[in-house]
Amino acid sequence: MANQYEKLIVQKARLKEQMDREDFKLRQSKYYENRQARKARSRRLIQKGALLEKYFQADNLSVEQTEDLLKIFADYVNAHKPSKFKNDQPKN
Repeated sequence: MANQYEKLIVQKARLKEQMDREDFKLRQSKYYENRQARKARSRRLIQKGALLEKYFQADNLSVEQTEDLLKIFADYVNAHKPSKFKNDQPKN
């Protein structure tokens, strides 16, 4: 009986180690996915900022000035935005 109990203790320890390894892999995978999403968002924001500076010649404006400029045109742009650029359209 004691021998079987010891085997169960050893098996429990092995299973706990295996669970810890799997938990680590899961956390690592989530971290990697989140990191990739953050990188993609950063890249997209940088590209959009570069386009803003290019087409509005806003490279000499501060962040506050750029925001004020965008506020001036936001209502007009959103009201006249083609339907293919609206949020309710499915993305391809």
